[in-house]
Amino acid sequence: MLDFSTAWRPSASQTLLRLRADILSRIRLFFTKRQVLEVETPVLSQATVTDKHLHSFHTEYCLANPHQKKILYLQTSPEFAMKRLLAADSGPIYQLCKAFRNQGESGRMHNPEFTLLEWYRPGFDLHALMDEVEDLLKIILNCQPAQRLSYAELFQKFLQIDPHLISIEQLKQTVPRFKLCVENLSNMEKDDWLNLLMTHCIEPQLPTCPVFIYDFPASQAALARIRPGDPPLAARFEVYVHGLELANGFHELSSPSEQRQRFMDDLSQRKRAGYPLVPVDERLLAALAHGLPDCSGVALGIDRLILLAAKKDTLDEVLAFPLDRA
Repeated sequence: MLDFSTAWRPSASQTLLRLRADILSRIRLFFTKRQVLEVETPVLSQATVTDKHLHSFHTEYCLANPHQKKILYLQTSPEFAMKRLLAADSGPIYQLCKAFRNQGESGRMHNPEFTLLEWYRPGFDLHALMDEVEDLLKIILNCQPAQRLSYAELFQKFLQIDPHLISIEQLKQTVPRFKLCVENLSNMEKDDWLNLLMTHCIEPQLPTCPVFIYDFPASQAALARIRPGDPPLAARFEVYVHGLELANGFHELSSPSEQRQRFMDDLSQRKRAGYPLVPVDERLLAALAHGLPDCSGVALGIDRLILLAAKKDTLDEVLAFPLDRA
């Protein structure tokens, strides 16, 4: 049973809470100097992310008639609303906000409520945004210069396989070589096998300096543009520091028709997986139809950033009240 005589206290020390405040101040100063506008968008939304790997919390909004209720979703990211601001000519923008993911994960590196830094840069391609992310990391973490590897280079370097050409059957034969238990995983798709190798085999081998991984398979594009070629590649990057995933960036998709199709494909995947279907964000699609400026954007986990800056091992050490104390 929980001992409330001690559980009322914050899990983070006063020193760590002051460090958190200092880092948030330095982030705001970083963007002020670069003339990037701070914005706020709603935490509650009438639509939510369709990605089958992301699950939203929802609540009921009671209308004037007590027998009528409207489902609202807690945001997994402020992305959709921020893109609506971009389409309304906001210019470069950033946001520090709370986000929520109902993944059933709460532990050393996960909390269902977390702080997110998200920003968008009209006119930036993926590599220009990677440069800016690295500039921020150097200021907050005082880290070494970053390494940059394509997704293919990463898998070839650490696992000696080509992730674009390898088949599902070859992956099934390859995974046991790394002593991973794959019982009851026969129905996984190719990207699921690749993600398994990424999390269990590659991430533990990554260096302590920031590592930018870019040019993902087109099937992992999410909301990123796809560059035609052989193979076609998603204009997307991820950032790891000390082997910990810290940020995810995209050269943003601007086509409303392609975005709608991706939403529909997501819903089909959710249905096959037995996950609840969710409403598509028609307001975002209308904003894309109006016109999204050519831009790149990135979301960075603040709690993990503070953990790295403080050289701590668990999120509980940098959060005032994690889930079990909330």
